[in-house]
Amino acid sequence: MIVRNLNDPEVLQTTYRAHGGGIARMILTSHFMQGIEFLAYAYLPKGNTLEAHIDPVEEIYFILQGGGLMRVGDDEKSVKAGDAVWIPAGDLHSLTNNSDEDTVVLVVAAYPR
Repeated sequence: MIVRNLNDPEVLQTTYRAHGGGIARMILTSHFMQGIEFLAYAYLPKGNTLEAHIDPVEEIYFILQGGGLMRVGDDEKSVKAGDAVWIPAGDLHSLTNNSDEDTVVLVVAAYPR
């Protein structure tokens, strides 16, 4: 069993600027897991945007707090706390926090089968 806390020193050391507008931490990575690339925590201050980007992995964004405008490919929808968004590998995607609070997202990424 592996237990990692968001505030463990190993996790804090992974903190990075995510796609121009967010702050993220890698909680678990493929270093530990076989079928999942990573589990990350992302924090997007209100008014900020995770810039449009493409990843080679499919992802799930699970909105824990806040919300915003999510774009995946040509699709654009408002998202809020409790929403899960599936992003296919290779699809352009972005998230703009247009809510009244900071947005917190758990990101799960895996290579497609």
